[in-house]
Amino acid sequence: MGRKMRRFRQELAMEECHRILYCGKYAVWAMTSDDDYAYVVPVNYAYDGTAIYVHCAKQGHKLDCIMRNPGCSMCVVDKDDVIPEEFTSYFRSVIVFGKAALVNDDKEVIKGLSLLCEKYSPGIDPSDEIARFIKAVCVVRIDIDLITGKQAKELISVRK
Repeated sequence: MGRKMRRFRQELAMEECHRILYCGKYAVWAMTSDDDYAYVVPVNYAYDGTAIYVHCAKQGHKLDCIMRNPGCSMCVVDKDDVIPEEFTSYFRSVIVFGKAALVNDDKEVIKGLSLLCEKYSPGIDPSDEIARFIKAVCVVRIDIDLITGKQAKELISVRK
């Protein structure tokens, strides 16, 4: 799986890819929708070092896409500074390819929701919130097959 990066000098080290996945504020998740159209949606997510967790409603477009084809990709942008006078942008991003699966095990559902709460509401005990919504939400785990990252050539030796 995966292609060789054409501009291999711009490829990010795996350690940097993991840092971006842990710290990213949101991801853009791409799936196959009806009639083979792409369905792309911004989501909050949590990364545990091996998989990505998202939550959603128990019905809807995301779940329909997963049932149709669990293969998906996700992009996290770490940097995107437009430099008008250079007609370019200084970017850094990671793309993950994997398979999405609905989480049915209660312990893993709590794990996924806890990871999301730790990331987006740090220092706040999420127990009551998780207990209140656990039956109303669906947790999806994306099992990662490939991680790749790229940065603008101008950032290769500079870390901003």
